[in-house]
Amino acid sequence: MKPILIVEDEEAIARVLAAYLRKSGFAPERAADGNEAMRMFDSRDFSLVLLDVMLPGMDGWELLRRIREKSACPVIMLTARDGLLDRLGGLNGGADDYMTKPFVPEEVVARVNAVLRRRPHWTDGESKRIFGNLVVDLASRSVYLNAAEVDLNPRELSLLLFLSEYPNRIFTREQLIEQVWGMDYEGSDRAVDLAVKRLRQSLSHWSAEAGEIRTLRGTGYQLWIGE
Repeated sequence: MKPILIVEDEEAIARVLAAYLRKSGFAPERAADGNEAMRMFDSRDFSLVLLDVMLPGMDGWELLRRIREKSACPVIMLTARDGLLDRLGGLNGGADDYMTKPFVPEEVVARVNAVLRRRPHWTDGESKRIFGNLVVDLASRSVYLNAAEVDLNPRELSLLLFLSEYPNRIFTREQLIEQVWGMDYEGSDRAVDLAVKRLRQSLSHWSAEAGEIRTLRGTGYQLWIGE
């Protein structure tokens, strides 16, 4: 069973989430505050973290930042704050999804399954993808070109990490929005075009023989790698 870390200071909510996750075949564990969660996260491997924002001690934003410094483990934010800036802050900070309270437990489980399907091969043992002079490290969420780290914003980084998991596979804008931006995204799908454009600029010295991000007119995008 896949272990799920529930970081929630309200015991009743944590108990309900744990019951539904357990029923769906997961192995939930709970941390009541951010400091405890960090200790638990450092001591074992979790498949996903359900992270409340308002926590005693270290809050959810700081915990998310620390998790992202060391791991690509999927994170779903849970919070009573439903403003657009809060959602964007979570997603741009590296969260994989963002849910507002009150929520339906069945939907939480559905979101967990959806996020895990997005990252089926993210393991420490297979964390690096090497495409010629481009190295994508999934575990540390970092990208290196000619041995120098490439500075990407969180959205561009998430897009490249996702595409690198499925080389040569074509994705429509709608699929990329769902998989990278998340189901709560309310903006234009043209955000994909802008992110791809910026990625290409940042990777302008990537060897063309090794690969490239291709546009399939009328279809979508793919991370193409040479034969």
